Amino acid sequence: MSPKKIKASAKMEAVAKLRNVPTSPRKMRLVADLVRGKKVTQALGLLRFEANIGAEKIEKLLLSALANWQQHNEEERIEDANLYISEIFVDEGRQLKRLRPAPQGRGHRIRKRSNHVTLKIDTKVEKLGKKTTEHAKQVGTTEKPKADAKS
Repeated sequence: MSPKKIKASAKMEAVAKLRNVPTSPRKMRLVADLVRGKKVTQALGLLRFEANIGAEKIEKLLLSALANWQQHNEEERIEDANLYISEIFVDEGRQLKRLRPAPQGRGHRIRKRSNHVTLKIDTKVEKLGKKTTEHAKQVGTTEKPKADAKS
């Protein structure tokens, strides 16, 4: 048997996952909601100056997703690709259960939470509307004019 040739898919999506982050999922979701649906450059700017502790980890994850996208699309430039965060979600990870001594011989349970973050970036394809096609006609970057059948 000969190996099958794999064609490059038309979908230009990249995924990065961050597992067992030692912060609570609720705190991480606040940062994830901040950048969901934004362009990659805008999201990097927001994360760079966000005070929340999860912003630093999500920024690093976003840079990893960019590197993954670049690895799969070597012929394209990141600046020209119009990348945005198509999907980001935070799931609960494992919990470390500890006991803190309490009065009268009791113990209070402490749950040290962790989370998993999944981030997907994709290219945003802009649809040509009426205004953009009219502008293209003025500039002169349209298809060949159709020949009249009567001439």
